[in-house]
Amino acid sequence: MRGLGSVFALIAFLSVIWWAYGPSRRKRFKDDGDIPFRDNSEMPARDDKDRSK
Repeated sequence: MRGLGSVFALIAFLSVIWWAYGPSRRKRFKDDGDIPFRDNSEMPARDDKDRSK
């Protein structure tokens, strides 16, 4: 059972690495990484009507 668990953990780890560094997601993650450096005028307006007080 330990061997099977280790193989499953390795497959899960490699899957996450493949998902995170896959070329099809590179632009999205690059854009997401730039969020803290954006000007506030570029961000969409918040809709405060949905917030309960």
